[in-house]
Amino acid sequence: MSTGAGSLQAKLRSLHEYSACDVSDALLKLQKPKPGEIARGGFLVDIEPFALPQSSAANQNTTNKIIAPACTVKLVPKQSPPDSTPPAENTIPKGSHWVDLTESGSVVVIDQPEGQKCAAVGGMMAARMKIRGVAGCIVGGRVRDITELKSSELPIFALGRSTVGTSAEATPYARNVPVSITGVNVSPGDIIFCDPTEGVVVIPQELLDETLSLIPKLVAADDKVKEAVEGGMTVAEAFKKFRE
Repeated sequence: MSTGAGSLQAKLRSLHEYSACDVSDALLKLQKPKPGEIARGGFLVDIEPFALPQSSAANQNTTNKIIAPACTVKLVPKQSPPDSTPPAENTIPKGSHWVDLTESGSVVVIDQPEGQKCAAVGGMMAARMKIRGVAGCIVGGRVRDITELKSSELPIFALGRSTVGTSAEATPYARNVPVSITGVNVSPGDIIFCDPTEGVVVIPQELLDETLSLIPKLVAADDKVKEAVEGGMTVAEAFKKFRE
């Protein structure tokens, strides 16, 4: 393993000490929304766990978070695919399947066209990703074969479920391109923080170091606020003393 890879893994391990809420608090400080945009703190709205390893499902604590770099897959409507083609390095070669190109140790993030009723991932896809060493899967759309998904032991988060296969409405377009999941942009290499209890947050890779530096300060301030409130101080007083 290279020094860079080792350094990244050390950073990801340190993130396990915190919750998705802690991460969003830091991102709200670091990300400045454009005029008219809503501050999201990296949160993927309504993305919920549909399958977790048995130990995680029974005990959703800090050891069961999935934190890893994103590799992305973009699906497009089958009936009206884009006129343009993706760059050569992002194409899915003819005769191959996107799932066979997924990367070990990554969280696969799938961008499914909004409003589709079919599933982007089912039991066979989950089994193949597990074999390839994928850390988890986020679907900005629907999944199916729920019993098989759970049996795969692959952590899978999605917006909803379906009984219909992908080919009814969608077709793969490209891999490792920027995508958007519930309005949050995700680029390959961004850090996906999957907290089965609190939710899923995306940390832009260029903000990882700043996020790691800021989180402990925010958590320490919140701990002081809680202690003060439990000691009888009002929330307004505690916020003014420790947060401002």
